Amino acid sequence: MIRIVYLGMLADLAGRGESEFGATTEEIDWADLLALLESHMNRHLADAIRADTVKVALNGKVLLDREDLSAKHGDEIALLPPVSGG
Repeated sequence: MIRIVYLGMLADLAGRGESEFGATTEEIDWADLLALLESHMNRHLADAIRADTVKVALNGKVLLDREDLSAKHGDEIALLPPVSGG
């Protein structure tokens, strides 16, 4: 299982704070994650995380380039929207 955590407005779009998905391949990359969310969650969520301002963390470490995402069974992916407020 791969755990996906949605923070801020992404949790609102997902309708929950997290999801768990069984990995169908050994590793899930950025394109796989987008396809997974689009098919199992909703298109609005998948579209929202495509924004350059959304950061991706793998097991607590923010990736400098989300294209480097390579998650496997037991990993946690956190989707971090831009910080707002004051």
